[in-house]
Amino acid sequence: MEKILIVDDSPLQAAHLKDILGDEYDITVAQTPEDGLYQASTDTFSLILLDVVMPGMDGFTLLKKLQEEIITQSVPVILITSLSDVESEQKGLILGAVDYIVKPFHELIVKARVNTHIKLYNYRKQIEYQSKTDQLTGVANRRQHDLCSVTRWKEATRLKVPFSVCMFDIDRFKLYNDTFGHPAGDKVIAAVAKEVSSYFKRSTDFFARYGGEEFVAFLMGDDSEKAFEHLKKIRQAVENLHIPHNPSVSEWVTISIGGVTIIPKEDSSYDFYLKIADAMLYDAKKFGRNQVVWADENIKQMREK
Repeated sequence: MEKILIVDDSPLQAAHLKDILGDEYDITVAQTPEDGLYQASTDTFSLILLDVVMPGMDGFTLLKKLQEEIITQSVPVILITSLSDVESEQKGLILGAVDYIVKPFHELIVKARVNTHIKLYNYRKQIEYQSKTDQLTGVANRRQHDLCSVTRWKEATRLKVPFSVCMFDIDRFKLYNDTFGHPAGDKVIAAVAKEVSSYFKRSTDFFARYGGEEFVAFLMGDDSEKAFEHLKKIRQAVENLHIPHNPSVSEWVTISIGGVTIIPKEDSSYDFYLKIADAMLYDAKKFGRNQVVWADENIKQMREK
């Protein structure tokens, strides 16, 4: 059930709105602007109904604060007010409200506008999800990687914590496609992505399909030894899927992994270390594939085999 936040200092009006919408939506009521901001920042809502005239912080000020919060700035806000002048309506729309409902409101109008904006919100979320998700595997795509890497790199720099970047590649994938066909190859990519992504579940982990049979991931907080050991487990887990390969080169489908762990500094570049991870991946293949090659904080190389 979709969740709606009502911010209104009038218990009577809030109760009336809840009666109108409560059968179709999960309603939360905040009777002060401060509580409204707290609720909006700590829970997930599909729509906010916001009274304009409230003591202390008015609805326009609260709307501005909601638009400044990364967590809430994408949530649609409908202003509810007795102010019917054009200037007030214009001010609300400029500040980011998606609609205006003037009191006294009609039940059918409230339902229609709420339904419309929740549908638009869900449609926009679906479009955003698709634009950041690889359609074959369901994991993040390269576009999402490019966006997320900037944010996480800055965070690791600010916190002065270890940051590990790694590149994966399915070994001898062209030969697999030539042997079993591209539909089978797509299934292998999806199976590998599903298995590997299960090892990146922390909020600070990230995993994406980089292109073709290549993947990229990063982790925060682990030193080089811990990251190296974790990636060795991932490499082994893929081999343990026991997906048959062309027997002339390998019994099972395997992956090679290259990575690097650093503590980012203000003048350091994520792209530079991504290239180092790619160089470690190249070495993993050069040394025989199906292995992890890692560069520690001093760019000293560690090999699995």
